[in-house]
Amino acid sequence: MMESGAPVCHTCGEHVGLNTNGEAFVACNECNFPTCKTCFEYELKEGRKVCLRCGNPYDENLLDDVEKASGDRSTMAAHLNKSQDVPIHARHISSVSTLDSEMTEDNGNPIWKNRVESWKEKKNKKKKTSTKVEREAQVPPEQQMEDKPAADASQPLSTIILIPKNRLAPYRTVIVMRLIILGLFFHYRVTNPVESAFGLWLTSVICEIWFAFSWVLDQFPKWYPINRETYIDRLSARYEREGEPSELAAVDFFVSTVDPLKEPPLITANTVLSILALDYPVDKVSCYVSDDGAAMLTFESLVETADFARKWVPFCKKFSIEPRTPEFYFSQKIDYLKDKVQPSFVKERRAMKRDYEEFKIRINALVAKAQKTPEEGWTMQDGTPWPGNNTRDHPGMIQVFLGYSGARDIEGNELPRLVYVSREKRPGYQHHKKAGAENALVRVSAVLTNAPFILNLDCDHYINNSKAVREAMCFLMDPQVGRDVCYVQFPQRFDGIDRSDRYANRNIVFFDVNMKGLDGIQGPVYVGTGCVFNRQALYGYGPPSMPSLPKSSSSSCSWCGCCSCCCPGKKAPKDPSELYRDAKREELDAAIFNLREIESYDDYERSMLISQMSFEKTFGFSSVFIESTLMENGGVAESSNPSTLIKEAIHVISIGYEEKTEWGKEIGWIYGSVTEDILTGFKMHCRGWRSIYCMPLRPAFKGSAPINLSDRLHQVLRWALGSVEIFLSRHCPLWYGFGGGRLKWLQRLAYINTIVYPFTSLPLIAYCTLPAICLLTGKFIIPTLSNLASVLFLGLFLSIIVTAVLELRWSGVSIEDLWRNEQFWVIGGVSAHLFAVFQGFLKMLAGIDTNFTVTAKAADDADFGELYIVKWTTLLIPPTTLLIVNMVGVVAGFSDALNKGYEAWGPLFGKVFFSMWVILHLYPFLKGLMGRQNRTPTIVVLWSVLLASVFSLVWVRINPFVNTVDSTTVAQSCISIDC
Repeated sequence: MMESGAPVCHTCGEHVGLNTNGEAFVACNECNFPTCKTCFEYELKEGRKVCLRCGNPYDENLLDDVEKASGDRSTMAAHLNKSQDVPIHARHISSVSTLDSEMTEDNGNPIWKNRVESWKEKKNKKKKTSTKVEREAQVPPEQQMEDKPAADASQPLSTIILIPKNRLAPYRTVIVMRLIILGLFFHYRVTNPVESAFGLWLTSVICEIWFAFSWVLDQFPKWYPINRETYIDRLSARYEREGEPSELAAVDFFVSTVDPLKEPPLITANTVLSILALDYPVDKVSCYVSDDGAAMLTFESLVETADFARKWVPFCKKFSIEPRTPEFYFSQKIDYLKDKVQPSFVKERRAMKRDYEEFKIRINALVAKAQKTPEEGWTMQDGTPWPGNNTRDHPGMIQVFLGYSGARDIEGNELPRLVYVSREKRPGYQHHKKAGAENALVRVSAVLTNAPFILNLDCDHYINNSKAVREAMCFLMDPQVGRDVCYVQFPQRFDGIDRSDRYANRNIVFFDVNMKGLDGIQGPVYVGTGCVFNRQALYGYGPPSMPSLPKSSSSSCSWCGCCSCCCPGKKAPKDPSELYRDAKREELDAAIFNLREIESYDDYERSMLISQMSFEKTFGFSSVFIESTLMENGGVAESSNPSTLIKEAIHVISIGYEEKTEWGKEIGWIYGSVTEDILTGFKMHCRGWRSIYCMPLRPAFKGSAPINLSDRLHQVLRWALGSVEIFLSRHCPLWYGFGGGRLKWLQRLAYINTIVYPFTSLPLIAYCTLPAICLLTGKFIIPTLSNLASVLFLGLFLSIIVTAVLELRWSGVSIEDLWRNEQFWVIGGVSAHLFAVFQGFLKMLAGIDTNFTVTAKAADDADFGELYIVKWTTLLIPPTTLLIVNMVGVVAGFSDALNKGYEAWGPLFGKVFFSMWVILHLYPFLKGLMGRQNRTPTIVVLWSVLLASVFSLVWVRINPFVNTVDSTTVAQSCISIDC
């Protein structure tokens, strides 16, 4: 008998079987891609002798054994044909049969039972009759006997490039050695307390234990880093055959904006233009702009953008320029004539640049006009009031500028669709900010275009690589890889950052190290922008190839996802609520499997179907939207009336549509945190999906980042606050998602790290205060070192350095980026993260929402002038105080050593080194605080000096440098004095 925990073939869904040794059959020893014997033999028969996932050739010994033991080919062919009948998004047949029996028993309605049987008969007849007729009608007679080229179908669209073993093996070895050294180090620290400074010693040990715990959470998800390579030419050869319509999947683009005065319309317009000029079939591209502020300025700027796109899009495609956003294309300081051979390019480029300058003037005029709102509110060209005059109380608005309206470019070619969306808002309703706006776009796009994939961008993130979507399709449209992929995440890259990247705005260590490590486990986390989603994953479904949850505990290990022997006899505890949600999700999945082709049914049958399957409780009361969720490859019915679809789209963005549904709970962007991106990706991974990290040579997207100190700290504060909110919610990775066992343990460690890192601020600020206290009191947290203790400390420091060096070696990150990341970890930890912890607890436990205000001051510098802007914020006080206290401590320490003599210089060295560690990490903060002209807000200086003075006076009151004298001795000395 086959064990229940045996791996399942990713091609046919059957167990992989056993080899001659009685172990699970493994076709590829490099990536262990689950493939059964039958499918493996079929691959060999077709001449494909490389792994479908990683592209490495199969073992020659295995090939010889299979060729000798190959049996009846007819059985194999029948098995494969049966597996190929299952569509990409089909659910499992076992779930379907269970659902049918449950419906009959629960409902007890013979009419419904007969209706289900009739629908099944219609479906079977349609499969038998129409499929063959359609194929014969579409394929010319002379080509009906010819098969498609096997090479295009067999070659993978992407491959995994493993990190060389000579780089990864030493890295893992040092990590294990560092763990051992940490264990010995803490044994020494705990067994050797400092009696003279017990409080300081205990505080330091607690802090160090927490730092070690944080390091484990951050380090082990990087255990298996990988790189990936895509093959766009193979994608085109497979889905864009000459003389045939393009078979590439359609993509809906989401661009979200709120306040056009804070998010300039010109930036949003450039993002939209880069989407419209994408290197992708125009009929497959639809751009939806969400205006959550209902601003007439945004609407009018889109009118101008749509008009300018008629000139810009054909210019980009004619000359294949990069990037396809005019602001950054014309500002490039490069030779724009490179690789250009058409004589008309220079003339047309000059004309286009002039047109863009005129476009900018029109946009700037709209911005200037919007600075002062009329008392009666804004009015449209026809004299009617603008519906969004009250941003908190207005109806839903949708306007289609391009695409359906029939607008074409100046050369007469079709343009992609451009749709303006502003959801309805009313007082007293929770709108859920960006997550709510994204969910509204999901529903609108499903009604109007219903592309199977969704790409969301912030308004300041433009497409820098016109082939970025093709890069993502190499994963999502690959029948072997894309079945279980919920999204493809691209790294974030930024423009306008100073060369030294003083405040680590680029986040190079996170995007080039941590995300590569996660890609080797279950996939990168979702970071909020630059991500291509599988629409089915957003609807709350599980991956098609994921087997149903067994009634008994699974024996497969969630650490590695494939072994059945590393955790024998262990039964994972299952939360009843988790099992209930999984059961409801399986029912919905089964309904999708049975009822794919409901477009052949009449309206009454469809309404009965939707009502019976309780889809309305999940997706809301819209039959058009629910029908769109049942379409495997997306798209809308050809018989649909555009005006009717617009009315339905207005309905699905109404204020009460999400009430008593699963929106924000199980489907769409998840509510409950200001960092809805982490929460949304976490839910998908818990359902068993995996994600892909795509890093093309030319960055796919680029955006802008706050480069001055105050704005950067507030950005980090928002991220940290979202993590604290998730920690205090039911979705906390510490306890959520254990029921199904679909989230791998290393992936769970990574998610735990994303929610607990703000709490590191508490031990960090205590640890950064310890050096000053030691210098002021003359005490130290470490006793006199023995030879063994010296070796331990030296080994710990060396292991830290070697780990960093080896990490730089396999990742390609520079040492400057690593040091900047380390510095800002301390800066953010003692400021933004600390405030986030307190603000999060106040908000979640007491319902108090604390807001920090920022007041800007002007900067006179032309180059990176914003970098030197100093803005007052309470976030500046803690790190400034730490700097002053440590500087005072260093001065006091040297003064005390001078008074005590030569023997005091030895202990002083360790204390000063400790204090200089803090000052060096806070040095970028000090530079940002002073500005180029050494200007610092007076209030920051006053608060910092006040706190430092209070701290110093307290220790002066304690008299740390004066030996305690007996009171009787003092009294006797006073009596002996003759006054």
